[in-house]
Amino acid sequence: MMSKQKSKDSAGISKSKMRPRKFVASPRKLVGHVPTIAITPVADGRTGAYEDNAEGTWKMVDRVFDLLSQNVFLPDGTPVRFVVAPEIVYGPRSGALAQAYYTREGVSANIWVSRSWAYSDELMSAIQGLGSSEWQQAAYGLNQTDRPGAVWLKAFTAAMDEKKRPIFSIYNPDLETEDGDIPPYVAERLLRFARCAAAIAEMRGKNYLSVGSVSMGIIGSDVRRNLMLDYFGMGTVSYDMVGIKGRIDKGFYDHDELERAFKFMKRRFDIDYGEGERPLPPDDLLRECIKMTLVVRDLMVGNAELAKKSVGKAQGFKADVEFAQGTNAIAAGTQGQRQWTDLHPNYDMTESLLCSSFDWDGYRAPYIVATENDSKNAIGMLVANLLSGMPQLFADIRTNWTAESIQAATGMDVSDIAPDGLIDKRNSGAGSLDYAIDVIGLVKDGKDKPIQDVAKTIRGNQNLQKRLIKGAIEGTKYLSGILEYFPGDGLSSHYRTPGGVPMTAYRYNVVGDRMTCSVVEGETVELPVDVANHISGVTNDTWPESYWVPRGMSSFEYMSRIGPNHDANSFGLIGADMITLNAMLRIPVDMHNVDKKDIFRPTMWDRFGGDDFRACDELGPLYA
Repeated sequence: MMSKQKSKDSAGISKSKMRPRKFVASPRKLVGHVPTIAITPVADGRTGAYEDNAEGTWKMVDRVFDLLSQNVFLPDGTPVRFVVAPEIVYGPRSGALAQAYYTREGVSANIWVSRSWAYSDELMSAIQGLGSSEWQQAAYGLNQTDRPGAVWLKAFTAAMDEKKRPIFSIYNPDLETEDGDIPPYVAERLLRFARCAAAIAEMRGKNYLSVGSVSMGIIGSDVRRNLMLDYFGMGTVSYDMVGIKGRIDKGFYDHDELERAFKFMKRRFDIDYGEGERPLPPDDLLRECIKMTLVVRDLMVGNAELAKKSVGKAQGFKADVEFAQGTNAIAAGTQGQRQWTDLHPNYDMTESLLCSSFDWDGYRAPYIVATENDSKNAIGMLVANLLSGMPQLFADIRTNWTAESIQAATGMDVSDIAPDGLIDKRNSGAGSLDYAIDVIGLVKDGKDKPIQDVAKTIRGNQNLQKRLIKGAIEGTKYLSGILEYFPGDGLSSHYRTPGGVPMTAYRYNVVGDRMTCSVVEGETVELPVDVANHISGVTNDTWPESYWVPRGMSSFEYMSRIGPNHDANSFGLIGADMITLNAMLRIPVDMHNVDKKDIFRPTMWDRFGGDDFRACDELGPLYA
């Protein structure tokens, strides 16, 4: 009987396997489980003590759940999932019940919550720790005199430290009430932990798409597959640039979207195609740049239209299910120079449009695409995008200008604007168009809000989205490529970022087989027009300009200590968030200017005297 049933099932499976394959739709542009974080209440299991604490513990859980579920989102607006243990954990079996539930829900991080004493090691299955060694763990203990949440918290974190299981300890500096909102100090750390843990979960299992290979000998273009896997849990897909040309030549893109995009770009943007003899006529150049944009995006996230025979027949290409799939790439980089750009238009328009928060179809989440296939910068852009919810700016660290050098060159004194100098950040026209305006200033009191709240406000307000798009377009001009560097031409975005915009610079570095990260907060400055025009004229006036000063250090110090010739930048001050996230990944931060009181790392770091490098060395990469 069982044999026949097995045979019947096997036949059914075989029959299903014979069905023609198709493009399987996904609720989001990337395939993957929505990051899910558990909240695990714990209490003393003794009769009487448990009952006395149960109601207050659940109220504590409710406050944590409400705070996080209302404020933690992915960049596309998808809410991060939060699930709660089926019952208060007070012993090994209740811990196992929670683990079984969390496994079904796809949990990848956990926040322990307690208002009272609980048996810190045995009762919470801490020999392994609820979850797995990859899970991010935090514990929040109530600070009250009659409820010793702190006693449990210290006992528990000590147990986790001994087992080399990093855990973030959350405890309010002052006595807290159980009525009303969670204290700001606690709320900030709960949110920071949840946002960082969600970012790590969103990266895991997805890919970096390397379009081409190493650009002009730039070491950042050397995609280190094992480091991508060991530190970020990501795969790497390599796609030769000849494949881009092949898709364009065969017309393997959505032709209707091409026409929609062409009309949008031509109608809305100011475009200077250059003078004299050019490699391509203006309309052909614009169409070619848009085709490259569509192809790179399709390679990243797939395109169901390319798998439809009816669409292919109508548009003149051969539908192909395999090629329509894309690579499930959460980030990408394009080599461009030189093999491609010697013959074809550069990727400036492709990168500037994909990295922006809008295109011809309106407002949307930005893609992450790095210039010159600089995968180390791409990873930073990905991390900062996931933490902030905002588009990112890839930049050359072009020049360090002091007030004295500016005065010598222009006769103008800017010492009141940039007393310690400034960094001229520009790139070959590939900068996200959002940086043409002060996006934070669109939101009322935006500079007083966390950048995540600014992003959330814009995502939920169509009027703000329209203002953002209008301002970015009006502030941008596309200029023809400099044929000396780009013989195949191209269209480069030019704008000047306004002053007074809080902006965090960052860079991932590789030393041998170790990764480090640099994080420096600062602000853009508004230079007098004549000064900005001079700097632009002696550098490259076809590229976007962002003049930035680091906080608490000179521009020369930043220029001297930052690793390579590229950095990336995020709206808002997210240095503390990046320090927390890198601790989760076990990547030491080699340079930062974040206030000590804002640094939030696992308690194990204290056992190493706060030495980030020693702690990360001891633990090794998260996925190794």
